[in-house]
Amino acid sequence: MVLYEYPLNESIRTMLRLEHLFGRLDTLAGRDDALDHHFALVTIFEIVEVAARADLKSDLFKELDRHKAQLLSYRGNPNISEGALDEVIGRISHAHAGLNQLNGKAGHTLANNEWLTSIRSRIGIPGGTCEFDLPAYYAWQQLSPGRRRADLSRWIETLVPLAEALNVLLRLLRDSGVPHKVAALGGQYQQSLPQGRTYQLLRLRMEAGLELVPEITGHRLMVSVRMMKADTEGRLKSHTADVNFDLALCT
Repeated sequence: MVLYEYPLNESIRTMLRLEHLFGRLDTLAGRDDALDHHFALVTIFEIVEVAARADLKSDLFKELDRHKAQLLSYRGNPNISEGALDEVIGRISHAHAGLNQLNGKAGHTLANNEWLTSIRSRIGIPGGTCEFDLPAYYAWQQLSPGRRRADLSRWIETLVPLAEALNVLLRLLRDSGVPHKVAALGGQYQQSLPQGRTYQLLRLRMEAGLELVPEITGHRLMVSVRMMKADTEGRLKSHTADVNFDLALCT
């Protein structure tokens, strides 16, 4: 099965992008090769750039507070496990406290590191980090994998509260959606969304063997899916047969 996710507002779009970058960073930083650590640095710079959005922290605080208030309202409900409830509320509180300790935007302390700033200024230039352009960076790449990983860990540590808050929020968001089976008749599917309820994320799961690409669009009133299939040259064309898939809308 292949899972596709589509954000229904700009805030969730930013969170998903950051989650994608943190996942890539975790993979690259754990490897030994200097080239992997180069791209780990590239990813750190991308995270800092995306996290520089002015209202990101306020959005995260607002969502953490919303979920906590909703969960607290379940206290005393005989159908809810108090232990499980306490565990989730504890994770939210821990993420909130960590985020609150961040002064300014996530990763802003890295901007005060002149060595990192010199790399960031040239890393977007094709071939701009050659040894004759940045000899100090080239020398760092010759260090042992353990030394490089230690440096990466120190820089990544400044971003951990942001990663934790994202992890908590996106897990809660995904858990709020219940998948149900639907069909794209003739390759097309549309669903109107009820007024008075705000959906933030669409999750679509389909058989990998179909080799189809769902073209998803959506807003607060409606979502639609058009099934596409790549031809031999990779161009996407409409798929006109019926397709079954699982759909979940998350609040």
